[in-house]
Amino acid sequence: MDHMRRLMIVLALLCARPALAAADDAPTTESSTPAAPSVISPIFSQLVMFTLPAGFKTVFEQPSADRYIREAVPNGETVDRWSQMITVTGAKGLATTPQMSAQYFAARIAAGFQKACPATFSVKPLGPTSVSGQDAFVAVASCGKVDASPDKHSETTLIVAIKGAADVYTVQWAERAPSNAENLTIDENKWKGRLTKLTPIRVCAIKPGEKPPYPSCAGK
Repeated sequence: MDHMRRLMIVLALLCARPALAAADDAPTTESSTPAAPSVISPIFSQLVMFTLPAGFKTVFEQPSADRYIREAVPNGETVDRWSQMITVTGAKGLATTPQMSAQYFAARIAAGFQKACPATFSVKPLGPTSVSGQDAFVAVASCGKVDASPDKHSETTLIVAIKGAADVYTVQWAERAPSNAENLTIDENKWKGRLTKLTPIRVCAIKPGEKPPYPSCAGK
C-alpha cells in the first residue's frame, strides 16, 4: 500500500468526533495535588507551553532550520531506554500548506505508526479541540508490536497536533510495553487522563524582548 493510500485510510479513521474541551482551559490537577511545572519554549514563530508531569526530565533537544524536537522521560531513564516519553515538536512554516490542518497532521503521525506495525496497528480519535484559539486535534495511535524493534515491544502514543499561526506543533506522550501479537485495545479514559496532565497547553505570540519564564504566556 503506497503512502498516500495509507494516509487516506488513517484520515478516514480519524473521523470527526465530539469536540474535546479546549486544551488550554482544561484543569491540570486535582486541588490537593501540587501543580506540575509548565514548560514554555519559543519554537519558530510562537511560544509553546504545556505541563510537564512530575517525575519527568528533559533528556534530548534538537532544533534545526525547519524542525524542532524535545524529549523528556521519567527520572532514571534515558533517551534510548525508556518506558514513557513526552515529546514536543515543531515544523516551521507547515501551517501555510494549503491542505494542512491539525487533523491531517495527526493522521500523518498515525500513518507512520501504521507503517511500523501494519498487522497490529490501531488508532482512536479523541476529536477536534482548540489550543489558544488555534485548530487542534487529539488522537491515540498504537502498535501491538513494533516490527523493527529488537524486542518487538508495543508502543502507544497520545498525539496533540496544533496548527499554529505559521508552524505546526505537537505534544505527544508515548508509552512502551511488552509486545502484543494482536491490536492493542486503546483505553480512552486513560489517555484522556494523560491529556489532562499535559494541560494547560497553549501557543502564544512571542513578545519582543520578553525573557523566560515568558509571563505573557504563563499568566494567561
